[in-house]
Amino acid sequence: MIRPVRSSDLAPLTQLADLAGVGLTTLPKDEKLLSQRITRSEASLRRFPDRPGGEPYMFVMEDMETHAVVGTCGIVSKVGGFEPFYAYNIETKLFESKVIHVSKVVPILRLVEEHDGPCEIGSLFLHPDYRKHGNGRLLQLVRFLFIAEHPQCFESTVVSEIRGVVDKAGVSPFWNALGRHFFDIDFAEADRLSVVNKRFIADLMPRHPIYIPLLPASAQEVIGKPHPDSERAVVNLKAEGFAFNNQVDIFDAGPVVSCARDEIRTVRESRSGVIGAIVNEEIRSPTYMMGTASEDFRACKGAIDTSDAGALKLSAESASALGVKVGDSIRYVELDAPA
Repeated sequence: MIRPVRSSDLAPLTQLADLAGVGLTTLPKDEKLLSQRITRSEASLRRFPDRPGGEPYMFVMEDMETHAVVGTCGIVSKVGGFEPFYAYNIETKLFESKVIHVSKVVPILRLVEEHDGPCEIGSLFLHPDYRKHGNGRLLQLVRFLFIAEHPQCFESTVVSEIRGVVDKAGVSPFWNALGRHFFDIDFAEADRLSVVNKRFIADLMPRHPIYIPLLPASAQEVIGKPHPDSERAVVNLKAEGFAFNNQVDIFDAGPVVSCARDEIRTVRESRSGVIGAIVNEEIRSPTYMMGTASEDFRACKGAIDTSDAGALKLSAESASALGVKVGDSIRYVELDAPA
């Protein structure tokens, strides 16, 4: 079951952050920062705004039998403002000489600083023991189900900064080739500081274009390449309609993917329905992702009998996970895109 984060989740979230390692900026290995994020998320859920203003929403996946917190994911309704969204645009520049008849297109990285930015999803991490039975897909896509229920709270474009290539020791080839020379700190420290205060980026990041062919081969090879642990997440996002937008993270060069909010498959194809029956027998249907329409958001996956257009039939197990009864409304969509 997936639910909003609460203050009692701090300890297990800290453990998940330790497991995630270096490079997952949106899940910092810092108990104080995590505590602040939990507090802000709880405040965001107490009142839904008429328009996005940078509100964070954080969710956790809970094992229904043990009540252990085994995963987390999050959304920021809008990035920018006093905390700009930084990225590198991948562009090209033409060099031409009529004297020697040479024309060459050179790829470059150009820093962008966005103060009026999009909605961003992040903080996605699932305990390795639970990476099965579609749990990861549910944890990743449930954010879009929440966005579909409250579209006015989120910017019209949604982006995801995918974790870039970083080894187990926390070494980033891209950072070592570029950022280290300007910041004079290691990748892990830069990653941590970017969560605390992004001001140092504006102070030290070079504003001139970076010519990609001048970088070491080890750095060039990882530009736009996701971390191995993030490859499945990229596949899922592409199935939802996301595409690489020619931007990469300024620290590890991980790809940035984006999609118009209303064109995301889950947002576009999810629908609302009223529960007409809760049964104990098996329901034969595709696997659906379903979430409550109330402020006390809950979500899970399971079967739904949709044969009666006026009333949905849920299993007792799903109803228990969602905390719903006959007559309540839910939002639902196929967990996997229909062929």
